[in-house]
Amino acid sequence: MKILVVNSGSSSIKASLFEFGKIKEGVRTMSAHVDGINLADCKFTMKGGRKNIGLKTKVETHEQGVKLILENLLKTGLIKNLGEIKRVGHRVVHGGEKYKKPVKIDAKVMADIKKFGSLAPLHNPVNLESIRACKKLLPKSNHIAIFDTAYYGTLPQEAYLYGLPLEMYKKHNIRRYGFHGTSHKYVVNKAIKYSKKRNPKIISCHLGNGSSITASLDGKAMDTSMGFTPLEGVLMGTRSGTIDPAIIFYMQENLKMKSEEVNNLLNNKSGLLGVSGISSDMRKIYEASLKGDKRAILTIELLSYQIAKCCGGFAAALNGADILIFTGGLGEKAFYVRKKVCEYLEFLGFKIDKRKNEKAVKSGLDLADISATRAKTKVLVIETDEEKQIAEEAKSAA
Repeated sequence: MKILVVNSGSSSIKASLFEFGKIKEGVRTMSAHVDGINLADCKFTMKGGRKNIGLKTKVETHEQGVKLILENLLKTGLIKNLGEIKRVGHRVVHGGEKYKKPVKIDAKVMADIKKFGSLAPLHNPVNLESIRACKKLLPKSNHIAIFDTAYYGTLPQEAYLYGLPLEMYKKHNIRRYGFHGTSHKYVVNKAIKYSKKRNPKIISCHLGNGSSITASLDGKAMDTSMGFTPLEGVLMGTRSGTIDPAIIFYMQENLKMKSEEVNNLLNNKSGLLGVSGISSDMRKIYEASLKGDKRAILTIELLSYQIAKCCGGFAAALNGADILIFTGGLGEKAFYVRKKVCEYLEFLGFKIDKRKNEKAVKSGLDLADISATRAKTKVLVIETDEEKQIAEEAKSAA
């Protein structure tokens, strides 16, 4: 069975084609990226079979992007006709409390995705746009929604409730939802298979332009750093992460900033970019830090401190920790952040081997154990694969 995975962003579409046999796990036969939808500089790349495609193009809508991917799937011979694609797995960021499992997409599900768009305005609307496009172009395929929030359906009340009047949750569903669930689920399950430990207590750090940390017990999420929206938690590429809520009132009342200005500041001008004054890209910040740039050095210290503090809190929530995972673009590459985080967490037994830590960046492996020799706890660097997780869940959906 062939399953197409579609992961849409505001100006991009990432897609992968997986083929499943009766026994074997899914094999990725194609990966594609339409980057720059409705922008002047749009690029299309595809890898599959014996062909690598890379070209500049003009794509104005997500529907055109999906069409471009399907056309090239046919041209490369990876599929003979669109009917071969039996299922399409769609990443959807927010499913509220309602969706805790993969679900076949019908009119009611689409209406709910639209409704939850108020909780994820940068994500759900474009997820829905791609779903409409795929259903139009692949009308005979089964379309399955896999929600990022679904992994957090196991959070206990003490983890997902805020200190607000309880009516705010009961009437308005204001609670912690959590995000990056597909990524956390993938790396946690991979760590469990690797460690072979019974009922492991795992802290997974998905670090990138968006960053979240999750505490899990035997593969079930127990707490997470992101909350009602993806703004909460540790500082990110351009997002502030957790701040005193009263700062917002101060900016509005004393600095005379409008609500949309505050929102823009917290989501697009803060985080690594705001603290460093250099970039939201940690690679550029690290380069500056090597030259002695004080703000760059401060940014790395601040991020590492916040990650470690969150991990320490989650170790308390789990009553210990057996495995610490780093994943995501920053988590997989920034060995210097991993080093600083683990220095803070040595009291929990998370001690790393310096050589293994630095080598993990260039290892080319999808899992690297960077723990110090004889360490009782494990520190793992795992390459996340959200598309593969989505394909597996789409396959198993009823």
